[in-house]
Amino acid sequence: MRTVFTVICVAIGWHFHPFGLTPITGAIFGLVFAIVIILSEIRVRRVSLRRLIGAAVGSILGVLGALLIHLVVNKTSIPDETKSFVGIALVLVLAYVGMVVGANKGDMLNLAAFGGLFGSERGGRRFAKILDTSVIIDGRVADVCEASFLEGTLIIPRFVLHELQMVADSADPLKRQRGRRGLEVLERIRQLPSLDVDIAEDDFPDVPDVDLKLIELARRYDAKIVTNDFNLNKVASLQGIEVLNVNQLANALKPVVLPGEAMRVFILREGKEPTQGVAYLDDGTMVVVDGARRMINKTIDITVTSVHQTSAGKMIFGRYDERAEAAARGLSHTTNHRNEGTQNDKERELPPRPIHPETTHR
Repeated sequence: MRTVFTVICVAIGWHFHPFGLTPITGAIFGLVFAIVIILSEIRVRRVSLRRLIGAAVGSILGVLGALLIHLVVNKTSIPDETKSFVGIALVLVLAYVGMVVGANKGDMLNLAAFGGLFGSERGGRRFAKILDTSVIIDGRVADVCEASFLEGTLIIPRFVLHELQMVADSADPLKRQRGRRGLEVLERIRQLPSLDVDIAEDDFPDVPDVDLKLIELARRYDAKIVTNDFNLNKVASLQGIEVLNVNQLANALKPVVLPGEAMRVFILREGKEPTQGVAYLDDGTMVVVDGARRMINKTIDITVTSVHQTSAGKMIFGRYDERAEAAARGLSHTTNHRNEGTQNDKERELPPRPIHPETTHR
């Protein structure tokens, strides 16, 4: 289509040769005009619909303002040449100023108020989510998406993809592995039929930090940020951006344990205090057991004493009663011994088996 448009512009310039130009010069003028239009079209395609609407409304208001001012100028005694210059200058200047201001203020538009008229625009999707680099590398977001806890549109910024590519191409083997895992997670998410994954081309050259770019992009698209970065979570929340923190979701899904309940844990290492042992649940929750220092590398039964919620997650404190477990083991051993003794007594109480005469004869 662009080639056809360029050929048409060149043909029109050759045939009409405007402004008194020669046919060859007119064709060159048509070629330059086509290149300018194509570059403008490429630039406009990257702009969100809200910015386009704001720019259009601002330029229209600027032209109307220029026409009103020109009507007033026409009533003056200014020479006609000056009036013409002032009129054209007002139209150009006010239209340009209105377009720039309208485009900048267009991010404040709420296209959801227009119903489904602009439903196909990403910026009009109020429930869109933007994925952060850290949450992509973490990988748990793919499992959350597969469980249908995230739906709608997932926006992957182009600068996030660039950052992932840089990590995947790093000379450090650990960073390279993390970057490749992030790319694999994106591929898993892209293949889910219940999600609409979009690549956002928006960039903010004046903003050097990626976290600040995410905040600006979330404000532009009226979207939420999905992350597990504590600092990004705080900064975005302070600026009024909604954040979905995967770590908070994981903490909320951990099983609820009440004081007094019994648990069976594997003591992995010693704790800070002289008598403490430390165990971990399947979800990574730390369990600090008092009196279990000598039970390292053993599975024991404990009693929960308290549960504490910290910024890093949930911690469970328990107590190991060695005497109670020994007594339980002794009771179990005694019960088994009694069962064996009872069985022997029953066998002794049985009458002797009669011997058949034919058996004796044989």
